[in-house]
Amino acid sequence: MEPAQPADRVPADQTAPELSPVDPAPPGPAAPATAEEPALVEPATGPAAASGPTETTGVGETSAVREAGESSAPPAAADTTRSERSPKDMAISLLVLLVPIALLLAFYRGFLGGDQATVVDPAPALDSAQAAAAFPVSQPQGLDAGWRTVRADFRTVEGGSTLRLGYLTPEGRGAQIVQSSVPPEQLLPTELTDQGQPQGRTDLAGRTWQRYTARGNEQAFVLLEPDRTVIVVGDARDTELRELAGALG
Repeated sequence: MEPAQPADRVPADQTAPELSPVDPAPPGPAAPATAEEPALVEPATGPAAASGPTETTGVGETSAVREAGESSAPPAAADTTRSERSPKDMAISLLVLLVPIALLLAFYRGFLGGDQATVVDPAPALDSAQAAAAFPVSQPQGLDAGWRTVRADFRTVEGGSTLRLGYLTPEGRGAQIVQSSVPPEQLLPTELTDQGQPQGRTDLAGRTWQRYTARGNEQAFVLLEPDRTVIVVGDARDTELRELAGALG
């Protein structure tokens, strides 16, 4: 039996065999007791941090996201590939269109005779008028080669029958001879229009003709006979119309 230990002595080994020894605290004043410090938060970086704090909405959407969605899209860039055409470009385009047209017109006139009047044979119309025996039929005589017949037709119309012979004068103007059994009061307004007014008498090849105005710049010579009316009318010169009327004999 071991002798009793004095009360102020500490047992030689008080550490539990299963616990590791604890280093004694360094000597010095004890740290004052403080409240629990909050955990350090690392500052955020990037665009979200630069824009400041965000405010959440009821559905969890942040104000930054809402502002980004509501911001208007940037205006579309102007189409630089389409530029306004200058007057010079328009003139060149117009010239490109006109050149083929001019070439076709020249071919039509030079090779196809587009400017030449179509000459017709008056014989069938004269034969029909003579066969109808509606009025005495006259045909111009002694006209030179410069006179070209471009129209010849005979038809029965209301109130009688009419023979029409159209000519192109040596100067390229138009003239025609109308022989008809239609009464003058009906024929003259139709052929000369309401503008036709008598201008006096003139003698041509032994016959007395009445001068008349006609439509536009035309003038006329009218021969009134018991069984027919003859009208020489056109925009030809006065001398040419007189020549044509005198050729009827």
